[in-house]
This record gives sequence, structure tokens and C-alpha cells, in this order.
Amino acid sequence: MKESKIGLWSLTALVFSSMVGAGIFSLPQNMAEVAGARAVLIGWGVTGVGIVALAASFLYLSRLRPDLDGGIYSYARAGFGDLVGFFSAWGYWLCATIGVVGYLVIAFAALGSFVDTPGSVWFGEGNTLAAFIGESCILWAVHLLVARGVQQAALFNLVATLAKSLPLLLFILFACYYFDPVTFAADQGGSTLAVPVSEQVRNTMLITLWVFTGIEGAAVLSARARNRRDVGTATVLGVVLALLLYVLISVLALGILSRPELAALPNPSMAGLMAQMTGSWGKLLISVGLIVSVLASYVSWTLFSAEVPFSAARHGAFPAIFRRQNRNGTPIASLWLTSLTVQGCLLLVWLLGKGYTSLLLISTSMILVPYLLIGLFLLKLSFSGKSESGQGRGLMRAVALVSSGYGLWLLYAAGVEYLLLSLLLYGPGLLLFLYSRRQQAGAERLSGRERLLAGITLVSLLPALWSFAHV
Repeated sequence: MKESKIGLWSLTALVFSSMVGAGIFSLPQNMAEVAGARAVLIGWGVTGVGIVALAASFLYLSRLRPDLDGGIYSYARAGFGDLVGFFSAWGYWLCATIGVVGYLVIAFAALGSFVDTPGSVWFGEGNTLAAFIGESCILWAVHLLVARGVQQAALFNLVATLAKSLPLLLFILFACYYFDPVTFAADQGGSTLAVPVSEQVRNTMLITLWVFTGIEGAAVLSARARNRRDVGTATVLGVVLALLLYVLISVLALGILSRPELAALPNPSMAGLMAQMTGSWGKLLISVGLIVSVLASYVSWTLFSAEVPFSAARHGAFPAIFRRQNRNGTPIASLWLTSLTVQGCLLLVWLLGKGYTSLLLISTSMILVPYLLIGLFLLKLSFSGKSESGQGRGLMRAVALVSSGYGLWLLYAAGVEYLLLSLLLYGPGLLLFLYSRRQQAGAERLSGRERLLAGITLVSLLPALWSFAHV
């Protein structure tokens, strides 16, 4: 059967949906807890410059190297060699697969807020037996959806993205109507926090650190795009739309309630704010929107998680079995790997509860290295003489520098301890890479630089194990 391709709007929806998940519904309280209005505006301004530069890097790379499929993996491989490409793909796949479990857990925790009572807890925080069964049912339903074809799953995500955007847009409309300039202007410097504005800005940027993960979605699925030029366009469109929503929601909220009142709201705080403006029906609408939002994001991330091992296997970085596709063009072996891994993680959530959080934080930090490599690869191309000339090259170089600087900031803000702990997950991946290389007839030996990187990774496992033992 001929594989259908993904159009511009479906690609844009995948980028947007993967970025706008559960976090946006708690953003008003999260921001108000650490910063006043002035710091929030400055923080979004700095973050906006960095994330738009990263989106522009994807746009440039999709134009300069349209021959590269798979985005995160192929750019790292083309720019820095097979081993770095593998580490980028392995880290990204682990982050996407382990992190996506959180979407299912959050959805059932939100459902629990409706059906649980003090005497009868069905779903709790998404870690009860009933939640585990429900989450598993959704997991395998999405597995079957994706198995029917990536384009069909992308179309489903487009519809779900439109559905989840409606409550967000209604919140913004009501917030504009109820916005009080006096409330917004009161204590813009956040003096009641007793923290300098510069520190408040840093704290807001620590919150924005994770809200744009998923920016790479269109690039990951570039091989399935109807038009390769749509990849960069979809990335920029998705980022701009998400940034606009994030800024409007976090800023308008500060004009509805005072910062201390906003900071005291339980999460998802957007539901509490909507109740202030409209009553109980508004709170219900936002809560339903949260559930739809996280499930749409789950579909997006499942597509990404299944695509990366497939793309890497085509170049020998993952075992050959992951090159298998079904008659619908879905990378079926890779999809099974992803679904079984998610099922195992859901089991850990049920058995360990919050003990799963450490693994989630470690794996999530692994997505930041591929983001840095995107900026560095564009920077390398800008100095190679194979890129645009004149003013075009100067602008591209400036974008690459800002993107690389933003990537370094992300690594710093995430915390060195989690990057060190992530080596515990990179170590087993190295063994998988070496096994995959042995499967290839006539595969080249590791270069001296790659052997050095492999050696550093293995040696670093010792301090990583020591650090993990003392977490």
C-alpha cells in the first residue's frame, strides 16, 4: 500500500501539539509563584529570542540540507559523525518514550479530580491500579492508530489539536474581558517576593525551559512530509503560535488576580482562574481541555518516538530489525519497541509511584543535547562556504550563534547533576550502537575521535553511579 504523506497543517499541528501539553494549564500559577509582571515579560522576551532562533535553525537546515531525513538524528550524524548521531537519537528516543508516560498519568490524574471521593479513590495521581488499566488501554489504542498509518495518526492529531485549542482561546478571550490594568500594574517588580528582578527572570526561564520540547517534531517526520520545504515552515509556525499562547496566558492572568492570589491557586491553575471569571462550567471546560490536550500530545510524541529508531536503523546506528515497516508505511518494529517501553514505565509508575520521578528528570535532560547540536551544526555550515553568501550568510550565522547560546543555556539551567546521571542511560546505548555496527558488512571502524568519546562515556559511568547513589 502506498504511504500517504503529511501536509503543512498536519505538520504544524504536530509541532504545536507536542509543545502545548499539560504545562500550559498550570502556567499562571507557576509564573506568579516566582516572578512579578516585569520579570515575566523579560523572561518571555529572552526565551522568545532563543526559541525562535532554534526554530529558524531548523528552517535553515531544512533548506540547506533537504537530503537529510529524521531531523534530530540525521543533523547530528551529518555534522559530528556516526557516534554523536547515535547518542542524539538514543537520548531523544529515551526522553520521548519515558517522558510521554507523564501525559497518560496526568490525564488520569485530571480524570480523578472528577470521580474520586475521600472514601473512594479510583485514579488518584494517575498511579492506581484503575489508572494503570485505563492508561494501558489508551496506550494500545494509540499503538493501533499509528500502526494504521503515520498520516492517519497525524490527521487525528490535527483534529485533537483544534479541539484542545478551543478552551485555551476561550480562556484568552475571557481574560482579555476581565483584565484589570490596576491589578496588573500593582507590584510589577514582585517586591513581595523579596527577590531581585534578575533572579525572578532566571526563575521564569527555568519554567520556560521545558515548554518548547517538541519543536523538532516536523524535522523528525521530514521523510514523511508531502513537501520538504513545509518542514521548516511548520516548525516556525508551530513555535510562534505556541509562544503567543504561552505569553498571553501567563501575562493576562496577572491582570485577573494579584500575584500572591495567583500563586496560591491549586493546579491546574487555569481552571481556577476560569472559575473566577465564568463559574463552574468554565472550570469543567478547562479540565476537559487538559485531558484532550495531553492525549493529543501523547499521539504526537508516539509518532516521534517510533520514527527516530527507524531513521537511525536505516543508517546502521540501531539494529536492522527497526527498519521494518508494515504495509501502511509505519515503522512497526520501532513502534512496538516504543509501546512496550511505555507499558513498562506505566508499570513502574503504578508500583513505585513518585519514585519514578527521578528517572523522568534524568531522561528529560537528554533531549537538550540534540537541541544544542542543531545550532552547532548550522554554525558549522555557516563557516563551511557551502551556505548562502553575503547578508544571507551573516543572518544565518547570527541565528546559529543565538541558537547555540540558547542550547548551552538550556544545558546549564537543566542542571549538571542530571546531565551526569544521564550517562547511566547513554552507557547501555553505546553497547547497542556497537552491536548495530557489527551487523553491518564492511562497516567502518570507529574513528579516533569516536573511540575517545566512547571511552569518556564509559569512564564517566563511575561518577554517574556514585552521584545516583547519593540522589
